[in-house]
Amino acid sequence: MQPYRAMLTRRGVKQSMSRKCNCFDNSAIESFLGALKVEYFHLERPASIDALEAGVHDHVHYYNHERIKLGLQGLSPVEYRLRSTA
Repeated sequence: MQPYRAMLTRRGVKQSMSRKCNCFDNSAIESFLGALKVEYFHLERPASIDALEAGVHDHVHYYNHERIKLGLQGLSPVEYRLRSTA
């Protein structure tokens, strides 16, 4: 949509585009946004934009540093990356 693309350009955001009918590059962010909605937004319902911004910031930190994933051998993403690079 041209109005959406124009808004992105005005705000300095580069739109992510993949080949037609190829959603694989979006799967990681779709997974994160799904978790954000279930684990934060649906439980908290922030009362203001400032509360929402702070809550999302806190959740991103939790998601990367504290939330364990069985697929990462029971480690958080940061712990797994640090262990993999050591």
